[in-house]
Amino acid sequence: MLLNILKMTILHPLCREYPPSVKYRRLFLSELIKKHESTSSEPLDELYEAFADVLKMEDSTLCHKSYLLPSGNSVTLSESVAIISEGTTGLVTWDAALYLAEWAIENSPLFTERTILELGSGIGLTGLAICKTSTPKKYIFSDCHELVLQQLRKNIHLNGFLLEAVDQATGQAEYPARPGTAIAVLDLDWNSVSEEQLSQIAADIVIAADVVYDPQLALSLVRVLQSILNSRKGGIAPKMFIASTVRNLETYHQFQTELNKAGISWEVIPGHMKTLFPYDVDSSIEILKLFRKWGS
Repeated sequence: MLLNILKMTILHPLCREYPPSVKYRRLFLSELIKKHESTSSEPLDELYEAFADVLKMEDSTLCHKSYLLPSGNSVTLSESVAIISEGTTGLVTWDAALYLAEWAIENSPLFTERTILELGSGIGLTGLAICKTSTPKKYIFSDCHELVLQQLRKNIHLNGFLLEAVDQATGQAEYPARPGTAIAVLDLDWNSVSEEQLSQIAADIVIAADVVYDPQLALSLVRVLQSILNSRKGGIAPKMFIASTVRNLETYHQFQTELNKAGISWEVIPGHMKTLFPYDVDSSIEILKLFRKWGS
């Protein structure tokens, strides 16, 4: 049984090509060895050889994490081993991104053949999961930290997607005719992006995950959401979904209050049924569906 576990984890082709952190592999193999030595089984050479190989390795600032999808496909990310690095928290995957990805996979028809704008994409887990399970028409990742944007682009290529060219002057992507989802990465600063720029994206759906953790940032986010709604006043307003891990109730309630002031209604979406990814299921995570208030 332990040999089968080894072959499906440390010795799996996906793990060999895109290895998790050295620390994680050491801890994992240490636990396997403890399990093995607690039985009366013969020594398992493959197990000790794998452990010896990992002990020789040096720790790195980056590692790979692979998230298996229901289809059998996977999303593989290169991300930081530290929660905060290079002055940003955007180089790791946070729980609300995993939660939003699960919900999106469960509701994949909502995203099929739609133009989707993701705010604060980080290193790309949610968007890549949607692109691999729903086939949107266009998917626009966005962030504003240069190192996060660099890592995001690398992860998109790592998962086999091509990026569309972006006009740096206007911030708009060019979408040539080709099969599959058209994908772009925008450098989108919430404090400086214009309503005109947002209107040109013409998003059908706007999503974000784990972006409500700082009161000042929440104000900027509400301004952007309001601008998106205003830019589509003559047409159908986009559907908006914001997933948050509620760490600070005061900050979260302030975000909801600012939404109300901006004429944006919200409702909590019921929790989805199936947990696909590893995160703290006891943490308070919820998704808000946003929409323009009647008459505003």
